[in-house]
Amino acid sequence: MSEQPKIKPAQSETRLSRQVGAKATRKLNAQRNAAEVVWSGLSVMGLIGWSVVVPTLLGAALGHWLDAHYPISHSWTLMLIMTGLSLGCWNAWRWIGKENQSVREEQERGDE
Repeated sequence: MSEQPKIKPAQSETRLSRQVGAKATRKLNAQRNAAEVVWSGLSVMGLIGWSVVVPTLLGAALGHWLDAHYPISHSWTLMLIMTGLSLGCWNAWRWIGKENQSVREEQERGDE
């Protein structure tokens, strides 16, 4: 059998090997911090839930007050519940998008 030429360590490290190493490091860190990830996920779900629930309940309360003091042919309560729900969902969607973008940027920095 023929001997393989010896390659210096600096020459052998390619972009692919750096990316694989970075991903392996992230995976090991994630496995070590599994409990933190679970609690973090639960807290994010709670935060998203409250960002939808609070505007919806505020809309219901304001709508109920308006129905009692300024009655019209349509229900203020239903209109403001839907408005609060829409605003809460939009806010949650925007927040999730920002978090997703920050995670992607962090991964890209780790790959370099």
